[in-house]
Amino acid sequence: MTFDRCSGGQVGDELWAVLEPLLPQRQRRFRHPGRKRLDDRMALQGILFVLHTGIAWEHLPQELGYGSGMTCWRRLAEWNKAGVWQRLHEVLLDRLRAADALDFSRAAVDSSQIRAFKRGPQTGPSPVDRGRAGSKHHLITEATGIPLAVILTGANRNDVTQLIPLLQAVPKVRGKRGRPRQRPDVILADRGYDHDKYRRLVRDLQIRPLIARRGTEHGSGLGKHRYVVEQTFALLHAFRRLRIRWEIRADIHEAFLKLACALICWRRLASLR
Repeated sequence: MTFDRCSGGQVGDELWAVLEPLLPQRQRRFRHPGRKRLDDRMALQGILFVLHTGIAWEHLPQELGYGSGMTCWRRLAEWNKAGVWQRLHEVLLDRLRAADALDFSRAAVDSSQIRAFKRGPQTGPSPVDRGRAGSKHHLITEATGIPLAVILTGANRNDVTQLIPLLQAVPKVRGKRGRPRQRPDVILADRGYDHDKYRRLVRDLQIRPLIARRGTEHGSGLGKHRYVVEQTFALLHAFRRLRIRWEIRADIHEAFLKLACALICWRRLASLR
């Protein structure tokens, strides 16, 4: 995908060819058709512009031709409800596996807190931000840092409580003959996930837990493999709309998260060519 923040951005033909078949089809009424619906590709460019720049919906420049911010917002919500962003992520993961670019020998999990100025569902008092309202992004990546799943919670939610939901959120990745791949062989996590109960639950999923123990010195050796999830957080938060949660509705912020994960997968896929 080509996206130039200064020029307003363009959705490349290759990405559009992947995404367009996933969009729900809407038939225009023959009688009293009403106002013509904004072209889907232009609406997508408006959504991407907001995701990349962090601009408020109402400030989306009309001269770019992407329609109004409210139109793009509705299209983002509509497509998220239809499962488009999740399906796009899964399709790209399938393509990465077909290209031998996914490594399920291990996976890494971590979380990152962001401020939530307007509060809303999946927010809570942040223990690291003087109790201000915030949210957490919980992320799992495979061995090379490709995002497999992301979950949104309140900032006061303990990291370890999301370990099993993250593992269960990883989709069945196809792309090769035989059974799809969903579970990594090993899961790496820092001290925030240190709990024997969750180690047992991870083993029940036929996954080996490698979780740092509280009280042990830093530099245990896990960091040289676990750093990939921190790199992926840097890529996620390079999308300015994800650095601060401006959305009251959790589903809208989750839509941005899933779309950003799909775009990271698309970039990795493009780098293989």
